[in-house]
Amino acid sequence: MEHQPSDAPKTEILDGRQSKGDRTRQALVETTARLLQEHGFAATGLNQIVRESGQPRGSLYFHFPGGKEELAAAAVTAGAAQVEAILQDGLAGADSPQAVLAKTSALFADELLASQFSKGCPVSTVALEATKATPLLQRACADAYEAWLALITETFIRLGLSSDRSPRLARLTLSSIEGALLLAKATQDITPLNDVAADLSPLLKV
Repeated sequence: MEHQPSDAPKTEILDGRQSKGDRTRQALVETTARLLQEHGFAATGLNQIVRESGQPRGSLYFHFPGGKEELAAAAVTAGAAQVEAILQDGLAGADSPQAVLAKTSALFADELLASQFSKGCPVSTVALEATKATPLLQRACADAYEAWLALITETFIRLGLSSDRSPRLARLTLSSIEGALLLAKATQDITPLNDVAADLSPLLKV
């Protein structure tokens, strides 16, 4: 049977390094992710993205023909992967659901402090603005939350919580941390994250 070429995008690697096109795309996505965290979707303009990424405007539309929404969705997906890495760190080595909560809250607090409270959750800021008018953005946010919830749920089950309680407690845990992140960023104080870790912990007893 004749082999049919895949429609999946191919990454050109030169001498073990990213191609120029890949570097351009990465610069656009990383710049957009940072700006979205700091300013939100509506307040982030294409001119600002082009200027701060140092990439030509034509390259933006080459890689993201759908324009700002498509680029923002890619940035949300990239930011979500970074949060998932933080969650993975919080889950690694934890021997109880309470330990997961404490470690994850502490890691997010460290991220906030390191950025001097300029960066919160890379998804929540945008999710508040995503509507049916921006379906790509809305889907990217939903996919991020669903992936995080699945990860927390699976970990809670592994650590002894029942399969009935785990999804509910995962939603409660994620909702509490997300709310604490927003409050901590607004008040320039990590106390809300510490409070969540302390006060939600008794509910996660096996």
